[in-house]
Amino acid sequence: MYPEHLVAPMRKDLTDAGFQELKNTTEVDAVLNETQGTTLLVINSVCGCAAGAARPGVKLAVNRSDKKPSKLVTVFAGVDKEAVQKAREYTLPYPPSSPSIALFKDGKLVHFIERHMIEGRNAEMIAAHLEETFKEYC
Repeated sequence: MYPEHLVAPMRKDLTDAGFQELKNTTEVDAVLNETQGTTLLVINSVCGCAAGAARPGVKLAVNRSDKKPSKLVTVFAGVDKEAVQKAREYTLPYPPSSPSIALFKDGKLVHFIERHMIEGRNAEMIAAHLEETFKEYC
């Protein structure tokens, strides 16, 4: 587990952008069991690709898109263990991956971006990918 003082700025990066933190299994179930609307889930991480591409890319996409998810939520890998484990049940059959980005529509996983799809890409590329995904599903 990472110390809270280390991850606090990384949490704030997304919560300041309107993301709701899910810190336990009850919160994860309540949001991801929704059967109406779209939910964007970011599995946040302390790694460099989360800081350099995933978080900035997600924020860019949400800010620029005319169509966007109705809910923005996040869990933090290596910190909120039970919440992340529960969230990963909803992203099956994909293996655990952090950072990662999942889009749910009407309670079903419709798009998933794994870590290997984030690594080596910049925030603009992540944002452009998400904007197209939002157009299709939101």
